[in-house]
Amino acid sequence: MARVPAADLRKPPYRSPKRSRPPARPGLAARPRPWARALGLTAVVLAGAWLGLLVVGSVRVPVGPMDTTMALRPSLTGGTKVNVSPLGALTLDSHVAPVRLDVNVDQLDPPRSQALVDHPERISGLQDEIVRDVEHGTLDLAVRSCVAVVSGATALGLAVYRRPRRALAAGGLALALLAASGVSAYATWNPKSVLEPRFSGLLGSAPSVVGNARSIVTEFDVYQKELARLVTNVTKLYDVTSTLPVYQPDPSTIRVLHVSDIHLNPASWKIIGSLVEQYQVNVVVDSGDTMDHGTAAENGFLDPVRDLGVPYVWVRGNHDSRTTQRYLERMRNVHVLDDGRAETVAGLRFAGTGDPQFTPDRSVVPGGEASEKLAGIRLAGALRDQRAAGTPVDVAVAHEPSAARETDGAVPLVLCGHLHHEDTQTLPYGTRLRMEGSTGGSGLRAVEHKHPAPIEASILYFDRDSRRLQAWDAIQLGGLGLTTAEVSRHLADENQPGATGGTRAPSPSPPTPSPRTATTAP
Repeated sequence: MARVPAADLRKPPYRSPKRSRPPARPGLAARPRPWARALGLTAVVLAGAWLGLLVVGSVRVPVGPMDTTMALRPSLTGGTKVNVSPLGALTLDSHVAPVRLDVNVDQLDPPRSQALVDHPERISGLQDEIVRDVEHGTLDLAVRSCVAVVSGATALGLAVYRRPRRALAAGGLALALLAASGVSAYATWNPKSVLEPRFSGLLGSAPSVVGNARSIVTEFDVYQKELARLVTNVTKLYDVTSTLPVYQPDPSTIRVLHVSDIHLNPASWKIIGSLVEQYQVNVVVDSGDTMDHGTAAENGFLDPVRDLGVPYVWVRGNHDSRTTQRYLERMRNVHVLDDGRAETVAGLRFAGTGDPQFTPDRSVVPGGEASEKLAGIRLAGALRDQRAAGTPVDVAVAHEPSAARETDGAVPLVLCGHLHHEDTQTLPYGTRLRMEGSTGGSGLRAVEHKHPAPIEASILYFDRDSRRLQAWDAIQLGGLGLTTAEVSRHLADENQPGATGGTRAPSPSPPTPSPRTATTAP
């Protein structure tokens, strides 16, 4: 038997050599697409810069007698917005850039305001002082905004990419974006934008009250005097708020805005809308004469009622036609009351009747007074029927005071209008009659008498449990060509200081001796 050499036994068995794989081509390796990376980085930069501006991108700046807050906010159109709460806002097309300058007037500083009142000669230097304050505030805002956008973009970049280099790149791009926005704002700066501001809220009437900027420039001496009066009046307004009676409506209080006799005045809707927002009104009650002639052509005037955002209770006046009534009945938020009809709205039960007369030409109809009283008697009967049915009415509404007086003893409160002046009476059997003035300033009849008719409205405060009137604020604005304003607080009898009976609203402070305090801007 043949032997195999030992050397042959130590050799490994023969294997055919494996073919080596060709190296992968560099172009075939999976890499993220450049445009996707750029888009993601851009989103991180924009989001981080926006968050930074929201968190730390504002400065508190004293401007003249006012304390303001300035901030930069992202915007597609740029510009400047000045918020003057609760009066509204004005917008200026000051520049075109992806950022907007917001200036919020927070409050009036009493010591600085009083100094201007005591020393009117300082008004002459107020313009230069305001310019210096705005320049200083803008510089501080620019520095803070740079820090805010860089910090925000860097922090978000670090959270997303977890790489310091990427995070620093995001911060650098945010700073470059802010710088480019600043260059764009500087290049498109329009100093004439102050001549054409856009007003909103109660400031919407500012152009007709103050006049345009050109007249202010040509009559600057007169403007200085008016500015001094404005500062004086606003200071008085701040002072008087501390002396209002002690009734403090809590969040559960039902707030009712009573308006009447608008008489086709379009400015009334802006005033009503602002009062609804500022007083957080739950329901608006209109006691009639919203129109002037009651024609179908006037119906479009009523469309702003849809945009008030609260229920609207309405009764027909002697200037409102059945056509007007049918148009309002088709609106979803309107509750038309007629012939003693009762409805529960915003926690209160209302019942009312329309005026039996239609006299848009102000004609005197024989027997008209008797028809008004008859309508009131029928309303009183409907109120007693509601009480007998276990659904007592809280507030009755009529247009004519003569009709409203017939409800005495059948309801705690009756609202009316018609006479274009405000009044409150307690009728012999205990019903309180609240008559509203003209919320339209008498409309086209504003200047029939020696003095223009004022614009009047009231805020009524009801306790949600007892549904009784606790207090009311009577609001009076100067009529055509006037700039007066008066707000007076009135307390119901049971809430008067020293009263022992009835339902009293809780008060955190001792009662003041006067139930009425007025603020007048002469």
